[in-house]
Amino acid sequence: MADSVRKVEYFSTQVPDRPGEAFRVLSTLVSANINLLACTGFPRGKRSQIDVVPEDARRFRAAVKKAGLAFTAKKTGFLIQGEDRPGALAGTLAVLAAHEINVTAVDALVAGAGRWGAILWVAPGDVARAAKALGARTR
Repeated sequence: MADSVRKVEYFSTQVPDRPGEAFRVLSTLVSANINLLACTGFPRGKRSQIDVVPEDARRFRAAVKKAGLAFTAKKTGFLIQGEDRPGALAGTLAVLAAHEINVTAVDALVAGAGRWGAILWVAPGDVARAAKALGARTR
C-alpha cells in the first residue's frame, strides 16, 4: 500500500522555557476539543517553540483566539503516513530530491502496529511543486 501524503497547515507559538508551559498550551487545546495530527517542540534561545498541526485549522484558529493564545499565521507542511518498512522516509526524500526541492525540516517516527509517519517542511516557494511531486491531497 502506498503512503498517504497530505498537505497540512501548521501553527507556531513561543512560550517561556520552563516546566508546565507545553502542558498549559496543549491542555487549552484539549479543553476546546482540538485534535492535533502532529506536535513538536524545541528550545529557541531562552524560550521554547511549539509547532502544532490541527486536524481542523478553522476550529483551531477560533479556539486559540478565544483562549488568547498567540500562534503565528498558518504555514504549510506535509503529513506522510504509511506502512512501516526500511527506507520509507528515504523514498519520500528521494522524490523531493529528484525534483530539486530542499527539505528544510523533518520529524519522523514509527507509530506502532506496523505504521510510520512524518511531517516535513519545504520553503514556501516550493510548496506547490512538492505537493505535486508527492501527490499530496489537500484535505
